[in-house]
Order: sequence, then structure tokens, then C-alpha cells
Amino acid sequence: MYPEIYNLSRYHHPDRWGKRSSEDVFKCHYCQAHVCTQTILSGVNNRNHCPYCLWSRHVDLLRAGDRMSACKAIMEPIGLTVKQRQKKYGGGRTGELMLIHHCSECGKLSINRVAADDLTERLMEVFHTSAGMDSTLQHKLKTSSIQLLQEGDYKLVINQLHGMTEEYNYKFGLFQRGGNMIIGEDCFGRKKRSLAMTD
Repeated sequence: MYPEIYNLSRYHHPDRWGKRSSEDVFKCHYCQAHVCTQTILSGVNNRNHCPYCLWSRHVDLLRAGDRMSACKAIMEPIGLTVKQRQKKYGGGRTGELMLIHHCSECGKLSINRVAADDLTERLMEVFHTSAGMDSTLQHKLKTSSIQLLQEGDYKLVINQLHGMTEEYNYKFGLFQRGGNMIIGEDCFGRKKRSLAMTD
């Protein structure tokens, strides 16, 4: 279902990355894909979820990368949020995009950095699906001070994932229509086409 990565030896350089070959790849417990943990591909120091299905595993206890949790159950990607950080002069949401995971066994919530190699289509699917989240889980997020991004935050999500501003979208004919990204006529006069962002 999702692509698998097999030959990663060319990415391994112990002196640069400080990891042994045995630590370079893990198998996703949800989709069974082989996932590379190299920082050069993911852009994160502690790879904690699959870039193809976005499911994670409950391995951290107190902080990211400690791998001290006894639970070890799989964690479902349930939505997107932004990292809360203090802004000196006030203003809106400014943090980086984060994935919200929910443990299938113990119910723990965690937020994790979106990695550079995460599938954008899958991130958008999680974003749109989260609109139908049940009220109990929404309340749990609220009491945990995790602010779920809603459909009204669509432009923010696109900007975080692609670095696109609204001006850029209109200049190159990119608009949103009912969960799909509609690509209009571009600067080369090519015909518009539709890219489905949800199932």
C-alpha cells in the first residue's frame, strides 16, 4: 500500500550522523513499510512516526527520544496543531506544524514534529478527517491544551506545508474547493486539473 525503502546504505555515514546501520531503518507496526530514520531525509533528530501512513508507536515517556514508555502500542494520527510558543509582540499562531497522535491502548495524547519526508497528501487527509472528530476526544485535546486546527485554518496548513501565501496561490492558479486542490491554468497556459486531497 505504501512504498518501502530497502537499500539505505548509501545514506549511512557514521562520522556525520552518529548512528549504526542497525538503527537506520525500522518497520512500521501499522502499514509494515520500512522507514529510514536518517536526519538527512526526515529533517528531525528523533523519528517517531511513519512518513507514509503517519502512525506512530508509544515509545517515549517523558520527552521526545527517551524511548522509556512501557506501553509500546500504536498511535493514530488524529489531527494537526501548531507548536505553542511565546511571541514577543503578540499576534496569531506562529509555531511549526505538528501531528497529534492518540495511543490506541492507553489513550495518551502527544504532539510530534512533521518530518520533511511525510506524505503531504496523507497530512491533508488527517487534517480534513479531524473535522469529524468525536466530542469526547475534542474535549480531551482541549483539557490537554492542544489546539486542533480546523477547516478554517486551511490556508495556514498549506502555507506551512508548501510555503505558499494566498497571493502565490492566486498568481499560479491554486485554490481550494471542497477538500480538493484545484489547479487552474498556470503561467504556461496548461489546462487546469484537480488533485484530490481527501478520500
